Amino acid sequence: MSKVAPRPAAGAGIAPGPTSDGRRLRGDASRRTVLESATDIASVDGLDGLTIGRLATASGRGKSSIATLFQSKEGLQLATIAAAREIFTALIVERARVEPRGVRRLSALLRNALDYSRDRVFTGGCFFAATAADVDSKPGPVRDAVRTALVDWYGYVEAQVRHGIAAGELDAGADAEQLAFELVALNEEANSRSLLLQDDRPYTLAARAMRDRLRAAGAAPGHVIALDA
Repeated sequence: MSKVAPRPAAGAGIAPGPTSDGRRLRGDASRRTVLESATDIASVDGLDGLTIGRLATASGRGKSSIATLFQSKEGLQLATIAAAREIFTALIVERARVEPRGVRRLSALLRNALDYSRDRVFTGGCFFAATAADVDSKPGPVRDAVRTALVDWYGYVEAQVRHGIAAGELDAGADAEQLAFELVALNEEANSRSLLLQDDRPYTLAARAMRDRLRAAGAAPGHVIALDA
């Protein structure tokens, strides 16, 4: 079974501009350190569980330093979501792009998503599953950021199903929206059940169910090999 690559540093995509000096570089390093702690805390206790004091203890940074970096609790929450999304994209989406669009990329996406949760890239499993439950009834910019990340993920999975149908890799009559919904739901259930039961077996069961569902929709065995348990 494939293993997820080591977790990228939170905020690793931040690149200093040509006029950056030592203070800017130190500030970027401090931000990454704090966001690594913040994503882990939020994956367990939700975004409301993020406080300046708790982050100062977890990251070894001073409270005033953290307050300067993020300005407000909402600013901290939004930066944490952005950092988690960067890691999610690197480990799940970017790694799957080595496969051609359609069923093979879809299978790679699903395997990467299962591995990302199983390997506890974030302490609380899938960051977005944890934070969505925390903010789904709280309108505002924080919920909007989580919603956008998840809608984009759902849309990307569905797009690969549609590519598969267009390429003749899946049955022409397959319902792309329904199939994508079922595949994402299997991934989310594996994450939730594994956390609750402290057991890896839900990932094996989910991979098998995903593979069987795609085969039932017309996928060739060689196109879903990434999901072999």
